[in-house]
Amino acid sequence: MLRRKHALRDWINVLESDIWKLPESQCKIIPALRISYNHLPPHLKRCFVYCSLYPKDYEFRKDELILLWMAEDLLKAPRKEKTLEEVGEEYFDDLVSRSFFQCSTLRPSSNYFIMHDLMHDLATFLGGEFYFRANELGKETKIHRKTRHLSFARFSDPVSDIEVFETAKFPRTFLQIHDEDSPFNNEKAPRIIVSTLKYLRVLKFGDYQSKLVLPDSIGELIHLRYLNLNVTSIAMLPESLCNVYNLQTLKLESCFNLTELPRNIQNLVNLRHLRIFNTPIKEMPKRMGKLNQLHDLDCYVVGEHKENSIKELGGLPNLHGSFSIEKLENITKGEEALEARIMDKKHITHLSLIWSEGNDDIIDFQIELDVLGKLQPHQDLKLLKIIGYRGTRFPEWVGNFSYKNITSLYLHRCNNCCMLPSLGQLPSLSDLVISNMNSVKAIDAGFYKKDDCSSVTPFPSLEYLHIYDMPCWEMWNAFDSEAFPVLENLYIERCPKLRGGLPDHLPALETLIIKNCELLVSSVPMAPTLQRLTIGNSNKVAFREFPLLVKDLRIEGRTMVEFMMEAITNIQPTCLQSLSLKDCSTAISFPGDRLPASLKSLYISGLNKLKFPVQHKHELLESLTIINSCGSLKSLPLINFPNLIILEIKDCENMESLLVLESESLKSLNYFAIERCPNFVSFPGEGLCMPNLTCLIVYDCDKLKSLPNQMETVFPKMEYLHICNCQQIESFPGGGMPPNLRTVDIKNCVKLLSNQAWVCMNMVTSLEVCGPCDGIKSFPNESLLPPSLVSLHLRYLSSLETLDCKGLLHLTSLQELNIERCQRLENIAGEKLPLSLIKLKIYKCPLLKQLCHKKDRQIWPKICHVRGINIDHRWV
Repeated sequence: MLRRKHALRDWINVLESDIWKLPESQCKIIPALRISYNHLPPHLKRCFVYCSLYPKDYEFRKDELILLWMAEDLLKAPRKEKTLEEVGEEYFDDLVSRSFFQCSTLRPSSNYFIMHDLMHDLATFLGGEFYFRANELGKETKIHRKTRHLSFARFSDPVSDIEVFETAKFPRTFLQIHDEDSPFNNEKAPRIIVSTLKYLRVLKFGDYQSKLVLPDSIGELIHLRYLNLNVTSIAMLPESLCNVYNLQTLKLESCFNLTELPRNIQNLVNLRHLRIFNTPIKEMPKRMGKLNQLHDLDCYVVGEHKENSIKELGGLPNLHGSFSIEKLENITKGEEALEARIMDKKHITHLSLIWSEGNDDIIDFQIELDVLGKLQPHQDLKLLKIIGYRGTRFPEWVGNFSYKNITSLYLHRCNNCCMLPSLGQLPSLSDLVISNMNSVKAIDAGFYKKDDCSSVTPFPSLEYLHIYDMPCWEMWNAFDSEAFPVLENLYIERCPKLRGGLPDHLPALETLIIKNCELLVSSVPMAPTLQRLTIGNSNKVAFREFPLLVKDLRIEGRTMVEFMMEAITNIQPTCLQSLSLKDCSTAISFPGDRLPASLKSLYISGLNKLKFPVQHKHELLESLTIINSCGSLKSLPLINFPNLIILEIKDCENMESLLVLESESLKSLNYFAIERCPNFVSFPGEGLCMPNLTCLIVYDCDKLKSLPNQMETVFPKMEYLHICNCQQIESFPGGGMPPNLRTVDIKNCVKLLSNQAWVCMNMVTSLEVCGPCDGIKSFPNESLLPPSLVSLHLRYLSSLETLDCKGLLHLTSLQELNIERCQRLENIAGEKLPLSLIKLKIYKCPLLKQLCHKKDRQIWPKICHVRGINIDHRWV
């Protein structure tokens, strides 16, 4: 606050403010925060208080909030050289700089922000009766008649019973906050809301999980500025929506059932933002070019008619940000593309040009070239994607050095192009991805630079190069030794015919990944800074010398594994920290029966004849994974790996036991999994101590009869236990279970599930029981399950016929019950499901589904008290 104040008087005014003197009983908000708010300009005060609609700790997007402010007229009219969106950005950045908002720590590099709890309390206090935030909206919700802005997470009762709208008849905002655990469960909601709240400016049904149908009365919301239907099941928008002339924002992203927009959408002359990303729109409506206020249109699907052709883009001069044009195959001549005036759209920073797959039977290559040539973008472009282009060569503008701001370029599925464009002269290009160019056989000098640019260093800024799925690529003629001076990451994958020609020298390379290039005969580039190297199924790759600074080494295939083991023997690398070896059938061993001294992580798979080093301690090793390897290893002496954090043993047929000493503990071990080890008989009877283990997974160990005894002391911090296909385990061990155990998964352990009671499990809150468990027809037995359960999941129980409420009645904390793929389940025995249950999900249970839809009197009275009932992904 005061960093913007330079006059002494301003500082004195803050110091002498009466707010500091308020008694504690009258001061619900920290005085410093209240003073900070008082010193905000009036326009920022209104914008900040609006955020009281968000729940605490809610992550909100910057661009989303600006659109809400805009819909509520909280932004001042901009000067001619600015847009409303730019004014909103200034407001937002100002609030961030004053610490009213802060970047999300979970997504620090994204566009997400949160409010500190104290700031949220301030906004809520200031919002008073005009703003109302509810976790649940039901008939008992108390809303003041002055309330104008309303947000909520879910309905708790049928909308027909909601009396809330009789009090608050004039809300301007109806904001549904996405809550994955508490979705809508009422299909009547949209009709009731739209027909009742006639003064809405903001309406959000995003992530609405029930069937969504907007009524025709949506056209009567003449004040509506913002409508968000993202991630909903809506299949059709009513034509009456086109009467909402004040609408500024229409969001329809990931609406997978929506295939067309309203025919008269051109009537929405004030529309500024139309988002349809990931929604299968077949073609755009006619006369879209009349929407000349459009600031943000993420996708235009070219139609086959004159009125919805690409020409309509010519009437949209103000498009900003990311823009995609799809179904470019519907353009029949270059003049149409020219009329789109892509070159004039200087605010587009990310452009994707996309042709559909198929329809390649009749192609005029000259027209294809002409079309792409006429789609030349403005030179301020930063990212370009060309996908499915059907011409045989690229026009001159692709790769032209005049595009000085392009940092990312993607070429995908341009199957008829025999040559790549000259891209090396793009001065700012940092990321380049090339894939599925099925006609390219060689990368040669033309890729680096044109003849008239002989003095330019090729790819001067390129840091990331990824080439993959190139079935005909045979040769890389890396002729220029000065190219790629700052390349840090090189990925080459699934290029089965590539034979050679990798660049000789890459001075800045840190990561090199070569996979499934079976014919590649080339040396790894000289790369003095190489730290991560992966070579998989590319056994002819050679090394001039072993990269001494490499920290992460991943090798797959017999020849390369043998070479690496020999190299490690001869060189004894001192920087190697992570080593992965896969698929080598020959007998190999580590030099001196020791792992490299610097190694922290070891992953071995498919090395059945590897002699595993067990005679010496490996103090630095933190992660060890053994999969289908070390056939002679019957017992693993854990004493030699005292600092392990992660231990995984899988598909080791001869593994029988673990060796420990009573005097030593694996104090660092956090995660332990032993899977598909049919001869693993038992855990150590004594001496086993893993004080920091949080996760234990035991899977397909046919001879294992019990878990470790005294788990309470052996695994005192365990939180997650997974047991699968261990048919000999009959019960949980005595001596107490870990006090921190919260989640237990049991899969196909018939004897364990048939037990009469699980003792000492009263700390578990989440339980998953998974089949098939043949023979279990009724579940659960009375008193079997721990009363602390909050969440219970029953899956794939092939013989289950009856869900027994007697075994559930004592679960007074149970809130969620999921029943999935129990094909024979058709009965619910006992009185009713626990009254505490909030959510019941039934999926792929055909008999039970049928009875629920019929509201069978033997079933429905036992479940109808549950607030949220979801059957096959539909809320009822």
